[in-house]
Parts: sequence; structure tokens; C-alpha cells
Amino acid sequence: MKLRHLFATAMLGLLAASLLPAPAAQAAEERIPFPPQLQPDVDFWIRVYSEISTSEGFLHDERDLSLVYRKMKFESDVSPRARREAVEAERKKIEAMLRHLASGATDLSEEEQRIADVFGDGASKARYAAAARRVRFQLGQSDRFREGLERSGTWEAHIAQTFANLGLPPELAVLPHVESSFNPAAYSKVGAAGLWQFMRGTGKRFLRVDDAVDERMDPFRATEAAAQLLDFNYRLLGSWPLALTAYNHGAAGMRRARDSMGTDDIATIVRGYKSPSFGFASRNFYVSFLAALSIDRDPQKYFGDLKRHPEARFTEVELPAYVPMPALQEVLKLDKDKLASLNPAVRPAVWKGERFLPKGYHLRLPEDARQWTAQRLATELGAANLYAGQPRRGSHAKRGAVLASIAPPGPRPSASQAISETLADQRAEQRVATQRKPAVEAVTAAEAKEDGPSLVPGGAVAQAAEVTDYTIGDDNTIRVAADETIGHYADWLGLTASRLRALNHLRARSPVIMGRSLKMDFSKASREQFEQKRRAYHDALQASFFAAHRITGTQVYVTRRGDSLWNVTQRNGGLPTWLVLQYNPDIDFGGLRAGVEIVIPKVEAVPAA
Repeated sequence: MKLRHLFATAMLGLLAASLLPAPAAQAAEERIPFPPQLQPDVDFWIRVYSEISTSEGFLHDERDLSLVYRKMKFESDVSPRARREAVEAERKKIEAMLRHLASGATDLSEEEQRIADVFGDGASKARYAAAARRVRFQLGQSDRFREGLERSGTWEAHIAQTFANLGLPPELAVLPHVESSFNPAAYSKVGAAGLWQFMRGTGKRFLRVDDAVDERMDPFRATEAAAQLLDFNYRLLGSWPLALTAYNHGAAGMRRARDSMGTDDIATIVRGYKSPSFGFASRNFYVSFLAALSIDRDPQKYFGDLKRHPEARFTEVELPAYVPMPALQEVLKLDKDKLASLNPAVRPAVWKGERFLPKGYHLRLPEDARQWTAQRLATELGAANLYAGQPRRGSHAKRGAVLASIAPPGPRPSASQAISETLADQRAEQRVATQRKPAVEAVTAAEAKEDGPSLVPGGAVAQAAEVTDYTIGDDNTIRVAADETIGHYADWLGLTASRLRALNHLRARSPVIMGRSLKMDFSKASREQFEQKRRAYHDALQASFFAAHRITGTQVYVTRRGDSLWNVTQRNGGLPTWLVLQYNPDIDFGGLRAGVEIVIPKVEAVPAA
């Protein structure tokens, strides 16, 4: 077997000295801090991204990333199984040496002595024993990172402009290095897709995701969605380190972390926060972002000369009606491969002629095709007598009339079907999020890609924010959330509404007040059953809304005298109360006064599939 591993004589101890940018470059970094406490972690990821390729890897301490025990290198023809076996063999050797040190032994091998020297004379047996349980393998990424640097030129101008429009820090533009290596076709086995690695359920908040168009795969539309999500995270959390980590761990998860630790200091949270869901990927998301930022700022330092791809250039035409793809190809005189490369969001069913391109879709054409407009396209399709992609010879239809008459094939899913689909997406994502880390990390580039194209193994995916507090107090009380009634609680508990009213001293027909505390009776249903039904109810409300709407941005509404939450929603198009609350989690709507600035999401209807 052509396998060799390089034993590092200088691999142990703190990683290389500071790789922070020069002080002059740090002047504008107040919003994106480089905490000194996390510098060893940043240095570790810089090495992973720039020093070792997907044919190499580090065996290291999972918590203390300054401890790199060994570097391994694999020949190109070594099978994945052989790689895994070699990694496991070396892992066990290191674990055995650490356990030997934990036993207090003095008969140390040369390599055990090197480990002891790094741990220091004061290292306790308990510290060695804990380290023996934390030996982890990290596959290198330098080849993928270099490719990502080259690819990034295609979209960097659009990303910069999109982020500037929302006032986001320009540094955030390097996040796709961590998410997908700037590969717009990246797709993981857990369902994260595209340049920004949106999960399907989260993507539906901002993008069209169905069997005709999946805008997660469109790097331009997905960039706009990612900017909105990052902006939302920041407004919810008030800190860019937390907002960035929320891109992986979820905004609600980071609120819990912040509240649990009593601080928004990212170093304190990374080092001290304990939660089953806050695993290796979440802990390392911000530091891996800082590593990517350091490399992106000075790529020649790490990779020498490289040439970024030129900026993507094209023209767009908005489709005035539902259009069959064969008809478009015939009229535009463009082959499928050319159209497909420009329109990666178009799903296979459209190319097969089973679905039509939807009305309002912005079709991308080559830059030199600026002569095409929506009107000309309608006229040409009508003149060619094209219907459902088939030429209709002998027809005398008026020019443009055929196109306007085309309706999408197949019925649109019902509201209940849309809810079921979205809830299924959410449940699948929740199952993935709660899966325990595999015993063996990916050891080949193919395995890492299958797990997720994220450079932080475990898959970094954008999570939707959830701000409803579902906590049940020790005294069996809950806080009333938006769109909840006594009837709902009674149904979830298997009780009568009158029983709950009596328990809470409420008069008949008096409404429950959002934010107020109510006592529950769990004699007929468990606390877990109640919480499950309550969550499902709110999930269904949101699923129904996002099946028919998407968020395109935000605006600020300044409250007037006498405004209430209900008034605010009605004056802004009848938005759901829960949606306004999500965007304004720290506003006390119970005591709303004039002059309060409220963030209002801009919403548009999703075109029928």
C-alpha cells in the first residue's frame, strides 16, 4: 500500500506566530474583531486552508487547536478504506500515548516526551486523560481553497454591491470560502445547496425553491438571500461574530448561547458554552471565517500568483408568462448547455419539458443578446406559433397571443400540501442538526464533499431564526405567543377551555394577552407532548405563509401615537404578527410609544408553480 505519514517533530505546541493583518488594515475591523484568545484557532484553520491539501490531514486536539500531534499524507491511489484505517491506527497510537502519560508513567518514548514537553511540567493526569478523548482528524483543504479564490472573481462584484446596499461589512463577502469554496453547484448529502449552502426550508424564506426553479443554485439570487439572512441575524443578535456563527448554529441557538453565558463575547462563548448542538462546526465557524478572511486579503502570501476568474457578464429578460423551454431554445437560437450555464436555478423537469419556466423568471442570456426584451420574446414566440414547446403549423393565432395563453402544467399544490412539504423539510433539517458527530471524520475529498462542501466538517448551513419562547417554567407556566388562544392550549393539553380559564382566573371570552404568563395543567398531556404540538402549530403557520410569500428586504416603520402591534401589521399590508415579532425581538409591543423604529420585512407573493 503506497501510504506514508510524516511524523512531525515540530508539530506540537503553539502554531505559528500571529498571522493577523497589519495594524493599518485593522483600523476598520471593529465590527469584525480578531480576538487574541482565538488566534491559535485562526492559525490552525489558516494552515488547513493553505498548507495541507485534500491528500493530507492533521491529527489534533478537538478543543485546543494549537495541539497538532501529527501530519498525515496519502498517495493518490490509496483507497478511502485504507485512508480511514491508517487514520484510525494513528489516532489510537496518539490516544495510547496520552493515556500512558495520564497513568503517571516515567518510561516515556521520544514522542511521548515531546508531548509531555508541550503540555508542560504542571500537566495533570486528568488533563492527559481528557486529551486522549479529544484526538480528531482534519482533512486539508488548500487545493479547494485555491480553486475557490480563483472562482470568486466571477461573483465578487455582485456580492460586494449586494452587501453594500444593505450596509453589511464588506468582510462578509469571504463567507463562501467557508461554505462552499465558491462552488455554486455545491450540494451536500444533507441537502445544503449552492454558493451559500442554504437548506431547503430556510431557502424558502427568501428564494423560490420548487420543482421548476431552485434559486439556491443561482449564485446571484442566493447572494441576495444570504445578505438578508446575515442582516436579520445581526439585528437579532447585535454582534457580527454572533451573527456569523448564527449562519451555522441558528439565530435562536446563538441567543441561547449569549443568554446562557451572560455575554456576547465570541471568545467566551466559543471557549465556555456547553450544549449538545454547539459542536465542533459551530465552535469553529467564526475562527474559520477569520482564517478565510486573512488568506483572502493576501492570497499571494499563501498561494503565490493566481488568477481570479473574470466577472460574470450577461443580460436578463423577464418572462411575461409561462414559457416552455423547447420554445425558448428554438426562438433564441441558443443551445441547452449555454442556457443551462447561465441559468443554474432551472430544475431538470423544465429542461425535460415537464414543467414550464414561470412567469416573472429573470432568464439570463449572453451579454451580446441585449436585443431581447419581454415584448420581443412574446412577439417571436407568438409568430412561431409555439405552444407547450411544439410548433403548431397552420395556426393563425395573433402574435404574442399564444405565449399569453400558456398556463403552467399540473395543479398548484394546495396549502395543506405546501405546509406538509415545508414541515417535512424542517423535520429533516432538525434530524440532521441533532445527529451526533461520526466516529471517523472524512479522510478523502470525496467524503468531505458528501458530508457537506463546507470547509468545517459537519456542514455549515444557513438556519432560519426562531424567536418564539417555548420554555415551560418550573411552575408549569408559559408565556403567551402570537396567534395563540385558550382554545389552542386546551386542545394541546386535552382539557376544556373553562378548566384553563378557572386555573388562571380568566373571565369567559376574555382574550389572552401576548407576553403574559399563563399556568398550564399537564394532568392529561406531558410537557413534552404540549411543547411538540405547540411547535407544530407555529411551524404550520410559518410554512403556510412561506409557501405563498417570500421576503425581499426590510424597511423601517416609525410608530405613531396609539399604535399597537396589530396596527403596525395592518398598516404594513396585513403582515402576520409572528413575522413582525421575529424581526423585532427586543421591542416591547405591550407598551409601544410613538417614535419607535420597527423593522418591517418587505414581502412579495411567490408566483404559482
